Amino acid sequence: MLKSLVTFLLLVSFVMASAQSVAEKLKTKAFLAADKIEPKCIAWRRDFHQNPELGNREFRTAKIVAAHLKSLGIETIENVAKTGVVGILKGGKPGPCVALRADFDALPVTERANIPFASKQKTTYNGQEVGVMHACGHDTHTAMLMSVAEILAGMKNELAGTVKFIFQPAEEGPPEGEEGGAALMIKEGVMDNPKVDAIFGLHIESDIEVGTIEYKPGAFMAAADWFSIKIKGRGTHGSQPWKGVDPIQVSSQVIQGLQSIVSRQMELTKAPVVITVGKIHGGVRQNIIPEDCVMDGTIRTLDSKMQAEVHQRIKWTVEKIAEANGATADVKFDTKTLVTYNTPELVKKTIPSLESAAGQGNVKEREWVTGAEDFSYYGTKAPAFFFYLGGMPKGKDPKTAPPHHTADFFVDEAGMKTGIRAFCSLVIDYMYR
Repeated sequence: MLKSLVTFLLLVSFVMASAQSVAEKLKTKAFLAADKIEPKCIAWRRDFHQNPELGNREFRTAKIVAAHLKSLGIETIENVAKTGVVGILKGGKPGPCVALRADFDALPVTERANIPFASKQKTTYNGQEVGVMHACGHDTHTAMLMSVAEILAGMKNELAGTVKFIFQPAEEGPPEGEEGGAALMIKEGVMDNPKVDAIFGLHIESDIEVGTIEYKPGAFMAAADWFSIKIKGRGTHGSQPWKGVDPIQVSSQVIQGLQSIVSRQMELTKAPVVITVGKIHGGVRQNIIPEDCVMDGTIRTLDSKMQAEVHQRIKWTVEKIAEANGATADVKFDTKTLVTYNTPELVKKTIPSLESAAGQGNVKEREWVTGAEDFSYYGTKAPAFFFYLGGMPKGKDPKTAPPHHTADFFVDEAGMKTGIRAFCSLVIDYMYR
């Protein structure tokens, strides 16, 4: 009996060592391929950057992505969640299904960055003419995943499993009145047929140095809720406020009340909370107190129980302040994303893969982030891991790096090769370990 057990353990050790050896050889091959494909990746990125498209309108981008996948012999599904593209690469050996996701929508921002491939595009957004810009790096995400698809397709017969390449539209949100983004991708079955066993995603960051990867197990990025508050008062002449109920003055109290929820009512040592009023509109003339005033904003939470509590406290605070002033209030919430949750077991298992791609000293754990990502929805269907990729030029001060979603946003293209290596390493190691 003991002899049989020893023999079995030796056999298992041999098989594991053999699989690890195969993985290391494949990763070496993939990393060399990443060096070679880098110029093509940069060219794709610059083309997408010069030709950005808003959410659910990424027709040109989707066409280029689909044509590339088809040229590699990858099964390609188009028009998923409006303009999304999904590629399915079946390896030569049986194994798990690993999904990789990139988003490819741009933002209604007029570019100001001084680069030769700056966007000059304009379009109509919510009835206004606006510039269009890849002000969040989604162009790099798409170019990197196209590169990974080409590399892995070149070693198809050696892959032990299936790779699903998810090119997602409308991560920044679909146009008003439309569905879109990750939630619609999932609704249309992107995580099924074949069923995804694990999914990975990345986001390039303008304030993290090139060559660096940052991550956090568990809750990583915040849930994002939008809210709209309508204060209903009673109109009157601006010279006689006592004859009416001023909804603008009530709104000013509401804004202060919302901040007291954050500073005095939530347990911030447990998880951060952010409440921001980003838009306020009331009145049409200087000497008329209007009948109503509308405020729109966002809530960021990193704990689902706190998220529900914040909603309750906002509603109660707004209604009571309005009531105290003789006004009424209507509060509405719209959940945009969930908490982006990195499955701890998957993170622990795959950190060595990231370290082999970027170098052990270049993979760092960080604190949570109040930014939001609709990648969070994929984590409801399979173990998920989302991490940050450095895109800031070496030696630059992160405090001076132009933020995402701004006209001066800039990322160093040298960071993309690390992202390509990371995705390849994650897939290969997951299949063979």
